[in-house]
Amino acid sequence: MFAPLPQERAEEFLRNLIRFLDEEKIVLNRISTPSVERENSGVMVGAVCCHRLNGDETAEVFAYTVSGSAYVIEDAANVAGGIFVGPIVSPFLIAGALEPNDREIHQLTDSINDGKKSGIDVTELVKKREKLTTASLKAVHDLYYFTCWDGKKRSLGSICHKKIPGKLPPTGTGDCCAPKLLDWCYRNGLRPVSMCEMYYGNSSAERKSGTVYSPCDSRCGLLLPEMMGLEILYRDDSICVVNKQSGLLSVPGRGQEKFDSVETRFLQMFGSMVEPVKPSVHRLDMETSGIMILAFTREAHRKMNMAFEQGLCHKEYIAVLDGILPAMGIEKTGTMELYFRLDVDNRPHQIWDEVYGKKAVTEWEILGVEKYAMPDGGCRNGTRVRFIPHTGRTHQLRLASADSHGFGVPIVGDTLYGHCQEGQRLLLHAKKITFPHPMTGEKVTIECKEPF
Repeated sequence: MFAPLPQERAEEFLRNLIRFLDEEKIVLNRISTPSVERENSGVMVGAVCCHRLNGDETAEVFAYTVSGSAYVIEDAANVAGGIFVGPIVSPFLIAGALEPNDREIHQLTDSINDGKKSGIDVTELVKKREKLTTASLKAVHDLYYFTCWDGKKRSLGSICHKKIPGKLPPTGTGDCCAPKLLDWCYRNGLRPVSMCEMYYGNSSAERKSGTVYSPCDSRCGLLLPEMMGLEILYRDDSICVVNKQSGLLSVPGRGQEKFDSVETRFLQMFGSMVEPVKPSVHRLDMETSGIMILAFTREAHRKMNMAFEQGLCHKEYIAVLDGILPAMGIEKTGTMELYFRLDVDNRPHQIWDEVYGKKAVTEWEILGVEKYAMPDGGCRNGTRVRFIPHTGRTHQLRLASADSHGFGVPIVGDTLYGHCQEGQRLLLHAKKITFPHPMTGEKVTIECKEPF
């Protein structure tokens, strides 16, 4: 995953920390036995630089940690000048959660190995071991809770269910540096402004000691977007590209109940680093997920707006429509021109108006027919479509799908122009965008796979 925060200040702290380790001014101590495969390998060390909320942003607070739960860094003289952050769950609690099934799992493993050597069918033994192992992992996962950007604690299970429903997260999820550091920041009412992770120890083909690495996709990719409130796809000094979740407003609306939005969370995350009061460059409907761009500087915001107005930004969306388009005689590819305006008596709906409506040009490609799951447990036939809008009209793709002048088939989960069961989302996702970078002019392409 992309490093969500600037790394420079935290990296500087880490370089000093590693120097102190090499000079033995601070000590890396083992407090539990690491797994066999990690014996004699190195560790990731991480650091975060924080500011106090509503306080002096020149007053920095540093914290640091080590990946896993086998090691701690001891700094009795406070040479490093930061606070060591321990594991989310102590290794002793983890051992206690594993203990009830541990002996039987080892016995089953011995029986399985003996059976294989003797040519005996061990299928049932393997199934029994898998069941016990799953129960043990679930018991461990149930111990993990993380303080998030809004100060609320969320369980590992509830966070991961959004990304991998029905599956257990990988072993070690929550033991990486980044989630430990963020949990500590949010628990203590601090705003992280710089975070960095570096490998320390024996180098290997995959890891080099003293090298900076981004948070891992397999574990941190599940946790960090929920913990930080936004999933960062790309970030530099000028712009930030995020993956907006379905159900979250792009910008705040009127009233406290509509205050939470991508823009609100972005400003809370990056604070004084953001110049524009309204940093969003464009918007997505609340129900739509996917790529959204925000600007750190006024100049970047101005140039990005110009690029959109001049048609230099090209977007692609993926949608699943509630019907079989090929059976209706609709071509695999094509382009449509439709005319819509606001229905002033039924806001925010748009209605067909060939005279006063604004032209909306949409290119489409049918990707295939498939079954999609309903919240009530049933399945329906749908058509997966790639949309390329050549204009940026309100509800353009939803109308191209649902209106009789378009396909006449709504997007699945459309609350305005179709049908939506409780617990169902709009199956529309902004998957890809290509644009000129506002400061360099170089072409930038960002992709974000649809979650359905």
